[in-house]
Amino acid sequence: MVGPTAAGKSALAIELAERLGGEIVNADAFQLYQGMDICTAKPSAADQARVPHHLFGVIPPSEVCDAQRFAELARPIIAEIKTRGLIPIITGGSGLYVKSLTHGLAPLPSDSRLRAKLSHLTYKERIEWLIRRDAHAVNNVNLKNDRHVSRALEICLLSGRPQSELRQTWQENAPSYRGISLIMNRAELNDRIHQRVFKMIDAGLVEEVRNLPALSPTAEKAIGVREIRAHLRGEQTLQETITAIQIATRQYARRQEKWFKREAELKPVAISGSDSVSTLLNAVYAALPGLTISR
Repeated sequence: MVGPTAAGKSALAIELAERLGGEIVNADAFQLYQGMDICTAKPSAADQARVPHHLFGVIPPSEVCDAQRFAELARPIIAEIKTRGLIPIITGGSGLYVKSLTHGLAPLPSDSRLRAKLSHLTYKERIEWLIRRDAHAVNNVNLKNDRHVSRALEICLLSGRPQSELRQTWQENAPSYRGISLIMNRAELNDRIHQRVFKMIDAGLVEEVRNLPALSPTAEKAIGVREIRAHLRGEQTLQETITAIQIATRQYARRQEKWFKREAELKPVAISGSDSVSTLLNAVYAALPGLTISR
């Protein structure tokens, strides 16, 4: 179950798990980290107590995590759930993490020495180098994310081929899953994002970020960390910080929508926050006929 942030994936996944006899496996890159519960909108302890949840808060925030490491953590858990005759419900919005499970990952080259050399370039220079070597990078790389740009450039230089070409070389495994992608009206989703940010602030987001230890390059990319740190340094007011988080979250939601729209195996399910639980579940059942309700 995938979809943009704040669309209600976690809540619907719990309802579905209770009825199907399922367990939830996290596929959100940042909810994997410990100590970032508010910042990453992690399901509450009460929600997690309703059905078993896996891979929430399992990695120290000082450690780097990528799609490959996630897949190595998730696959044995998914297999174990299936051996007990239950249904693993992979839930999250990190597209590449989900695809690492459904399709596998292409064997992309890596070299720490080259990364060190590339770090001496300016951010703008890295983008220019990347575009010269792969014009399609403007469509498949988030050029506003320096880590993504650097990694894409590294792949181009090491392989001598466009990274966009290599990224299409998924392992030759036919997808063996059934999935849905939640779709919500843009205005409603924006409002939900705005309201959630207010709730996160009220729940103690500022103090959570203040108390975080040194973060890895991946953990520090969580939306809210950079913005709250700027506030703590006195660079912007709390209201300016809230607005910045809301904008960043809306932008992230758009990127998620574009990613999942490309995945043909995912069945789109239009939902609204005003839908009843039964309406939401019926929409899922309609998209995935044959689901067996065991509870």
